Amino acid sequence: MKINKKVKDLSPSGIRAFFDLVIGMKDVISLGVGEPDFDTPWRISESAIFSVEKGYTTYTSNKGLQELREQISRYLKPRLKTSYDPNDEILITVGVSEAMDLAMRALSVSDCKALIHEPCYVSYYPTAYLAGLDPVYLATTAQTAFKVTPKQLAETKTSSGDIFLLNYPCNPTGASYNRDELVELARVIEKKDLFVISDEIYGDYMTYDGDHVPFPSLPGMRQRTLYLNGFSKAYAMTGWRIGYAAGPREVIAAMTKIHQYTILCAPIMGQMAALEALRCDKEAKSMRAEYNRRRKYIVTELNKLGLDCLMPQGAFYAFASIQSTGMDSVEFAHKLLEEEKVAVVPGTAFGPSGAGYIRMSYATGISDIKEALSRIGKFLKKHCA
Repeated sequence: MKINKKVKDLSPSGIRAFFDLVIGMKDVISLGVGEPDFDTPWRISESAIFSVEKGYTTYTSNKGLQELREQISRYLKPRLKTSYDPNDEILITVGVSEAMDLAMRALSVSDCKALIHEPCYVSYYPTAYLAGLDPVYLATTAQTAFKVTPKQLAETKTSSGDIFLLNYPCNPTGASYNRDELVELARVIEKKDLFVISDEIYGDYMTYDGDHVPFPSLPGMRQRTLYLNGFSKAYAMTGWRIGYAAGPREVIAAMTKIHQYTILCAPIMGQMAALEALRCDKEAKSMRAEYNRRRKYIVTELNKLGLDCLMPQGAFYAFASIQSTGMDSVEFAHKLLEEEKVAVVPGTAFGPSGAGYIRMSYATGISDIKEALSRIGKFLKKHCA
């Protein structure tokens, strides 16, 4: 039996590899996996249950339910300041992860680069690599608040048609961009003739300081941007696996071809639930308010403990420096788990720029966050006194 060399050479997910160690351990407080601790709002679940009772258990169009695509189109128009045709500019996918994979494969051409800012979500580099693209990291640091600067992008060697993958608010750093910063990036992107894949899964309801500015809403960016979003984070619907892509019809058509041969369609029950989720503005805002409370608390306390941490502008992660401890990210995470039963993710799981950092999710109850910070305080006294 022969295994594809690219697959053989690929490292396992840094998050999943670490959390395999957690399975079976007792009394562990996990600040690791990026999953809301809220239940899916009941009205969303109820709508899906009712849809099954009414017989919605079939395949849908490859593109997804027409009604859902139309509703997404209406939802996006005031936010993105542009309209997307639900017939050929929107595709429903199995989470944003599938949308990202489809996009990488659809846009993969010979010698095409995928510029990926990092620290970044763990699947970006492998997805680009497996699609046959040439992944290139754009390293960011705390000095630039973990943001790609226009100067950095301008100085990166690129060719016309290369892909710039942008994720904001960012997993793992929580970094985001204001309108002025995005306009400056857009000028460079236009000058270099890049195509943007903008993963904005945390944008709508998990931006805390100012309004989220969608990338396709910027002048000249609609036709050179594939916009990705979904329902997992804002509506606590991770297991429902519904995402979507909106963009130029030729890109959506190419993605749909791959989708119809590999996935066929997203589950109809999840799509029915997503229809109801788009009406749940109040519930999403309520969850955001609680995340914001936790955000301020965990970052304040981490800095009191001597673990420097910038205030994240969005998402639900604190990206804390552990450089003062003298340990590397993996050593710190393993010892903290073994000695104090607190699970965090080593920063290196998100790329080389994550060295010297850990990611902590505050998508968990405030009492667990307080206890975890207490245990981390004891851990630091033991090792850094």
